[in-house]
Amino acid sequence: MITTLEDQKIREVEKREDMRETSFDEKLSLDIQDGDEALRLIGAERTAQFSEEYNAKLRRKLDMLIPPLCAAVYFTQFLDKTSLNYASIMGLPIVGQHYNLVSLAFYLGFLVWEFPTVYLSQKTRVAKYLGVNIIVWGIVLMLHSVGTSFGAFFALRFLLGMCESCVAPSLILIISMFYKKNEQSRRISWFYVMNGITQIFGGFVAYGISFYSGKLLAPYKIIYILLGGLAIVVGVCVLIWLPDSPVHAQFLTKEERIAALERVRDDSGGTENKHLKKNQIVEAVTDIRTWLIVLTTLLTSIPNGGLSNFSNLIIRNFGYTSKQTLILSTPGGAVAAAMTLFCGWYSDKRGERMLPIIFALVPTIVGSAVYLIGTFGSALSSVYAYNASNTSGHTKKSTINAMTLVSFSIGNIIGTEIFLPKDAPDYLPGKTAIMVLLTVQLAISLLLRRINMRLNVKKLANIEEEKARRGWTDADIQRERERHAFADLTDKE
Repeated sequence: MITTLEDQKIREVEKREDMRETSFDEKLSLDIQDGDEALRLIGAERTAQFSEEYNAKLRRKLDMLIPPLCAAVYFTQFLDKTSLNYASIMGLPIVGQHYNLVSLAFYLGFLVWEFPTVYLSQKTRVAKYLGVNIIVWGIVLMLHSVGTSFGAFFALRFLLGMCESCVAPSLILIISMFYKKNEQSRRISWFYVMNGITQIFGGFVAYGISFYSGKLLAPYKIIYILLGGLAIVVGVCVLIWLPDSPVHAQFLTKEERIAALERVRDDSGGTENKHLKKNQIVEAVTDIRTWLIVLTTLLTSIPNGGLSNFSNLIIRNFGYTSKQTLILSTPGGAVAAAMTLFCGWYSDKRGERMLPIIFALVPTIVGSAVYLIGTFGSALSSVYAYNASNTSGHTKKSTINAMTLVSFSIGNIIGTEIFLPKDAPDYLPGKTAIMVLLTVQLAISLLLRRINMRLNVKKLANIEEEKARRGWTDADIQRERERHAFADLTDKE
């Protein structure tokens, strides 16, 4: 009787295991049917092998087009976003608290339109959607030269923020579709470095324009016309040349498109999927790591909102002329650019995403020299790289990118109010707030790193358990990973 009961229990366990395995395979089959566009080109199984030499040559071909275009977009965006900072000391008719509110308007538009723009970009061709937005914001920026009242500048800055809200999530998606995880951080740093480069470029351009007498046009109007025209040119280039995904990359041969997809298959990050998936949205908002990324972005963005709009006013209050101020703002851009490139290189080299954030924060916290302030901005580049490489599932990645950028806009909105006119010329409350916020961010980054390390250990243990239960080898695990690389599964799935 005991033996019979034991046999019955064993049969029940085996039945449950068989049902579990069937359910698992059926789910994966359904996911594959609703998978990425890549499946239509290369299928679920790996059918082509490419040599390391071929892949290296292909990567160089990608590098010749995609990062430069992404860099041009980010160069234009950051220059246009911070144009108000240059205009503030070049005759802009908006001053005092009205200036704070106009600064805020950009991030308010950014905040309002972030979620809609991310999901619109998922439903359309992401690069084409990006290109149209760039052209529109170029026109809006040029219209700044016509406005004279507070209401006009507020409305134009609001529209500018709406148009520019698609940039970071679009570029992150494009980089993650074309590059492997251990290549993404460096490529993201190649476009994010434009934040520092624009500080140098914009400072010298504004310095040159400041010598103009302003008889025909006020100097700040020339800034808006030039930068708006540049944005339109970049937008046209994006529409013509920037690919939406490896599937639609016309500058690649069919064989190269297949090879580009096979390169990223092992990362299981997928390419693109036009279907919004509710379960992936739920997973994104219930993942504790998402909220830690949101928080670390917020803590970085508050200082950014203050310094990107008020740094020139702060420097001028040290007693320098407007011309001297424009030149003195440029070395900080060089420091920021160097730190961004270092963080991108280190992140891919060591497979780290959180430590580079710490490297970026510490100099700003402990440094007493004004030029060291520029290092903290590199933390956001590492956050972008984290979202690109640590998140799978197209809808989940889009959702987390949107949440990150919403946090970015909220932080910048708050940041525009930490340097108040009544605190001039020392602005001690704002400077103190920056030091405190970045110190807290250090702790958040270390916590997120610890959580990820624990999850990695748990994942390896689960894989070993699955191998033992199914009798799989490492080759079987690799085969299953390849089979479902483009099934649009999330990182948890």
